[in-house]
Amino acid sequence: MGKGDRKTRRGKTYRGSYGNSRLHSLQPAVAGAKATVTKPAAAKKAAPKKKSA
Repeated sequence: MGKGDRKTRRGKTYRGSYGNSRLHSLQPAVAGAKATVTKPAAAKKAAPKKKSA
């Protein structure tokens, strides 16, 4: 398991290839791109408690 091993990260780095052991970044950064804004989830109101007799 060294530089010649295609299944390890070191082997991928040595060969200059990518795969499961050495992935590319998920999404490359794009200049001038807007950051996605997520709204917080709406809080649910608690159901009124039943009165016991």
